[in-house]
Amino acid sequence: MNMTTVTKGLSRFVLRTSVALPLVLAPAVSVTVLEAVGVSASFAQAEAQSEQKTRKVPAMRENVFKKLGKVQEAADAQNWPAALAALKEMEAGKDKYNGYETAQMYYFYGFVYYSMERYPQAITYYKKVLQQGESNLPLALEVGTLLTVAQLYFVQEDYKQALNYLNQWFKVADNVTADSYALRAQAYHQVGNAKAAMADISKAISMYEQEGKTPKENWFQLQRYFYYEQNDYKNVAKVLEKLVKHYPKGEYYKQLAGMYGELKREDDMLHMMEAAYVAGALEKEKELLNMAYLFMGAEMPYKGAKVIDKGIDEKKIKRTSKNLETLAQAYQMAQELQKSIPELEAAASMSDKGDLYSRLAGIYLDLDKNEKAVDMGAKALKKGDIKRPDQLYIVLGMANANLKKYDASLKYFEKALDDKRSEKFAKQWISFVKAEQEREKQLAM
Repeated sequence: MNMTTVTKGLSRFVLRTSVALPLVLAPAVSVTVLEAVGVSASFAQAEAQSEQKTRKVPAMRENVFKKLGKVQEAADAQNWPAALAALKEMEAGKDKYNGYETAQMYYFYGFVYYSMERYPQAITYYKKVLQQGESNLPLALEVGTLLTVAQLYFVQEDYKQALNYLNQWFKVADNVTADSYALRAQAYHQVGNAKAAMADISKAISMYEQEGKTPKENWFQLQRYFYYEQNDYKNVAKVLEKLVKHYPKGEYYKQLAGMYGELKREDDMLHMMEAAYVAGALEKEKELLNMAYLFMGAEMPYKGAKVIDKGIDEKKIKRTSKNLETLAQAYQMAQELQKSIPELEAAASMSDKGDLYSRLAGIYLDLDKNEKAVDMGAKALKKGDIKRPDQLYIVLGMANANLKKYDASLKYFEKALDDKRSEKFAKQWISFVKAEQEREKQLAM
């Protein structure tokens, strides 16, 4: 077997075994973290680079290749104890190996320990690969191992060391991809270097966009996080607009609506909140009521009423006196009195104050339902604690006058005289009622 065949065979093993290493995720800090670059991708890059850059390294001898082949056979069968045993047997004669052969032995050690989830040992042996020096390492092996060590430090949550090896990898890797910048952005983020992290994640996003590709969702999330920390709400909104476009989710609609609110873009805020509502992202009572208030403030009270009505039906909004009053108000603003009145009556019955019954008395008077007005007024007086009793007395006086109950009418108007705000109006009605009372007496004679 010639040495070219030996080297190519080993290279295929290195590339194949590297695929087993996972994507690395660092712990989240208020945002979803970035996906790390896959190790298999790094080795693929390294292989391409090795075709452009070559290093003169010692050749692997056939007897060493056979020993590594024994390790490979055990690894293929996932028999890790057997693989370790073969490596330890091989290591006993390491003094006879050249630097390249030693590097390959340590690489296999690293892979086996990784496969056994013994990450500290894996790191130790991968670092021994790098310690063999450039003169003994093909570029592909150095590039791939640097990134592997960085990723394993991510697994160990040692972000300072992860960043150390990432920066070494950046120096030797020719084809640094957007994913690479995204990975390093996360490392900088974890060690508290926000400026460098922001530069790297923005670079990653820009590279994808220039290629006509959609940047990954969690890249946008990290970029949004940094802008938010800087109180740069205009750019937070721009990032959220991209998230809404490429990854439409109710949560992003809500966040974007909040940013539009900060930027005083009220119409945009309303539209985005409505999108969140349609997407089913508004689940809490406060969110739904805010949506209703926005509709009412934008002169769309019927939409606001339907939000509250549906929320009450689905038990997302509590059926309280206050919420029913708001529902009634929305229907009333929408000129839907027939829908407003039952809700206001229900709210009045649940309230411990007489104000809502007082309002109902006025509504019924306007509808020329004088008996209902008198009935609601009586309930209001019974509950008491009315903010403007003088107004209620005027309503009761008018309703009784319309029913030709002049004595009762005069009684209420006279009570209204006690409040300066209603005194003039009450006097006018007293004069009118007494005149009507006298006129009817004359007609009866």
